[in-house]
Amino acid sequence: MGDGQATRRRLLDAAAAEFARYGIAGARVDRIAAAAPANKAQIYAWFTSKDGLFDAVFAEHLALIVDLVPLDATDLPGYAVRLYDSYLERPEVVLLATWARLERVPTGDLLTPAADDVASKLAAIREAQDRGLVTADTAPADVYSMVIALSMAWSPASVTIAAGTGDDPAEHERRRTALAAAVRGAFTPAADWSGA
Repeated sequence: MGDGQATRRRLLDAAAAEFARYGIAGARVDRIAAAAPANKAQIYAWFTSKDGLFDAVFAEHLALIVDLVPLDATDLPGYAVRLYDSYLERPEVVLLATWARLERVPTGDLLTPAADDVASKLAAIREAQDRGLVTADTAPADVYSMVIALSMAWSPASVTIAAGTGDDPAEHERRRTALAAAVRGAFTPAADWSGA
């Protein structure tokens, strides 16, 4: 990686941390430049504005948001638990999406730029429904949205309790168990659900 590419990478990483912490409106270009370390002129040369820098950061993280955890539509409870764990490891992914929702896209589909990746996940859910493994009375897009919403119950965007890596391991295990049970109960056909 050349010097220019290394500087650009440092700027994107510093900007991701800044935007995750302060949002778009609260982020400061001078703090990003200082954290990089780089100069503000480089930010404007590459990204034209603070908004352009956020767009670049969010576009890069959108792939992480959608693909952070591979979807196994035959194991939605496990998928939800793996998402919970990924939010502990990469809280900035959730925080950037939250700021994009609050400051950029107040309604509608936040994941539109990743439509092809999401479409493949929805097709997998539809296939699991056709095989009788997932309840068929809910649209695949709604199943996907609700599983993600359940997985975020203790995420950095939670309005009740935000889990952290320093929490008691027993608390994490209790949450994982409850999350898996909730997803299983919501999306497993009643005839196949043993409550296990």
